[in-house]
Amino acid sequence: MEASVLPVREETRGLGHLDWLEAEAIHIMREVAAEFERPVLLFSGGKDSVCMLRVAEKAFHPLPIPFPLLHIDTGHNFPEVIAFRDRRARELGARLIVRSVEDSIRAGRVRERPGEGRNRLQTVTLLDAIAEFRFDAVFGGARRDEEKARAKERIYSFRDVHGQWDPRSQRPELWNLYNGLHHPGEHIRVFPLSNWTELDVWQYIARERLDLPAIYYAHEREVVERDGVLVPVSELVPPRPGERVERRRVRFRTVGDMTCTACVESDADTVEKIIEETALARVTERGATRVDDRASEASMEERKREGYF
Repeated sequence: MEASVLPVREETRGLGHLDWLEAEAIHIMREVAAEFERPVLLFSGGKDSVCMLRVAEKAFHPLPIPFPLLHIDTGHNFPEVIAFRDRRARELGARLIVRSVEDSIRAGRVRERPGEGRNRLQTVTLLDAIAEFRFDAVFGGARRDEEKARAKERIYSFRDVHGQWDPRSQRPELWNLYNGLHHPGEHIRVFPLSNWTELDVWQYIARERLDLPAIYYAHEREVVERDGVLVPVSELVPPRPGERVERRRVRFRTVGDMTCTACVESDADTVEKIIEETALARVTERGATRVDDRASEASMEERKREGYF
């Protein structure tokens, strides 16, 4: 018995918590690459998907990442994030597939309602892309600490032929044994960063010296205070009557559709300062910055049941 334990202790000596998290994520990516025929990695240019790309690079080095990247573009994304997305994909030599909500609207697949953002509309475009390329495993950067519905997701999360999720019918996961069983038309959402926290992500970005879109760092921007959050002013999100436009020093904890992503007041213009700020934060990043999650207590779970990310 002792002989089987000692080598493990020797082998794992000196590993920090980031090493453990990275090793788990690498294991998951290699498992998916070996088990599935058509995996794809969702890449938006955000901090979580940037970490996913780094893990994928390490998992398959020195070979290139063996699956394409997919972004569902609402057409309302921050321009600097889209520029970063394209540049990073070129640097990696990765195949980037972009499918557009605008195209889904023109095709009559979804209907845009005045005054509502396009975030929820992404679901149809995403499911159409999964069907078009017959993807059977879709890597996402969601983490359990982000939001209640995401905390319910397993690392391998089953989706039926309609791309829908039923949290009551999830398959058990014992230790690191994952169940990838699915039939044609069904697929598995895979979350290698499930056990990471926002602080882990920033510490990993610091350790790996990962490049990010500039809007993650403190900068001056015109904002209005609306419903308890700082909303960035743009052509898509103009100030409402009576709102006062102010120029404040802010940064973004998440990046997404401009119509539903708020920023936070901050002087953190380096990774080290953001780590300090994140360690003291008492509100989750989505709670502090995602207007769409405030629509109702169950808004994210409702969207995920329909097939959202």
